[in-house]
Amino acid sequence: MKNKIKKDLGLFICLLLAAAGGSGAYGQGAAWKFDFGPGKTADGYTKVLPSTLYTPELGYGFDFGSAVTGGSAGGRDALHDGFCSSGRPFYFSVKVPEGNYSVTLVLGDQAAATVTTVKAECRRLMVEKQVTRPGEFATVHFTVHVRDSIIRNADGSRIPVRLKQREYVYLHWDDKLTLEFSNTSPKICAVEIRPVKNLVQVFLAGNSTVVDQADEPWAAWGQMIPAFFKPDGIVIANYAESGETLKAFVGERRLAKVWTMAHPGDYLFIEFAHNDQKPGGNYLEPFTTYKEKLKWYITEARQRGVIPVLVTSMNRRSFDSAGHIINTLGDYPEAMRQTAKEMNTGLVDLNTMSKLLYEAWGPDQSVHAFVDNTHFNNYGAYELARCMVNGIRQGVPGLSKYLKDDIAPFDPAHPDPLESWSLPMSGKVAVAKPDGN
Repeated sequence: MKNKIKKDLGLFICLLLAAAGGSGAYGQGAAWKFDFGPGKTADGYTKVLPSTLYTPELGYGFDFGSAVTGGSAGGRDALHDGFCSSGRPFYFSVKVPEGNYSVTLVLGDQAAATVTTVKAECRRLMVEKQVTRPGEFATVHFTVHVRDSIIRNADGSRIPVRLKQREYVYLHWDDKLTLEFSNTSPKICAVEIRPVKNLVQVFLAGNSTVVDQADEPWAAWGQMIPAFFKPDGIVIANYAESGETLKAFVGERRLAKVWTMAHPGDYLFIEFAHNDQKPGGNYLEPFTTYKEKLKWYITEARQRGVIPVLVTSMNRRSFDSAGHIINTLGDYPEAMRQTAKEMNTGLVDLNTMSKLLYEAWGPDQSVHAFVDNTHFNNYGAYELARCMVNGIRQGVPGLSKYLKDDIAPFDPAHPDPLESWSLPMSGKVAVAKPDGN
């Protein structure tokens, strides 16, 4: 309890200093601004050298054993004259209160080309591939949702989300924002982190096929989808967790946490079925209790002015002798389709699209998209995210306007060739299988 009080007090003090214009990393008005690498320090920025390591007391720095080098970018001014880089994925963390943040990066080098991929928190894909030529600098920005595991009720009471043991080390439940930089030659000149309000928040409620998977080689569509949205006006808030069901998501207070963060005009995407169909205390029968629980979610969302969207669960990788997908989800996808019609709710039919996708790959090629027959690697998760983009365009018109304008058309029956697709792996790897199957 004492540690918890100290933690909350520290966050509160940091926020006050940021707002009041104190000293150090929190002395830049409403923003945290960092100038990377050797050389001059830009006005209003805090210098970050390769030796600047994160500590809770400092509140910012390179994290998780990142091996970083510094160099001169040879740019036109102090903000562009130095960089930090590494040949391996490296992490930079900043202690911030929960909320939504606009992150602006300055990338590049006067003497050499750079290629940068940026992920946030538990491997959320924010910048897929930013390339700069020698002498070119790029300014990119995105929005990111940061949360902790405390539910702050209107009456002043506080209760925790019921986390699973493994979640206590996940980056999406801690008291800081962590950025991961990777690719062939990432060179980071500057980072600015600014709190933003009045964003449309898209909350994701689901299981291991949706969650921000913490470790390679596991991945899910929910952690790929942020890269498909414009950097302004919207933020993806992924609250999914491995092994979850419609009932458990409520019982563990995950939905209660969502409600404390949500505002009228936000969205709640709901994808459950893989675990709801299993015997036990969380079992729901498709056309009775499953539909009833979906309708309860929809009603609860609408009472708060939140827009519910149902997502039928993707198939498992299960083929018959003719190369067709075997339906292992029974009546659950159809029950969700019926619920969407009965409640006049937006629907993304990922189940139908995934069948087309898997059968296009076939039994042999599909193994390159999965870690096991339920969970995806980066490539598979990315292709599912592209299916989700199709579904949003077709079934959620109010949200589709926030999608990037340059997204290429995608046909699940003609997936991106694996040979022409790439995404750098993160530095965090685990052999433990996520909950659920």
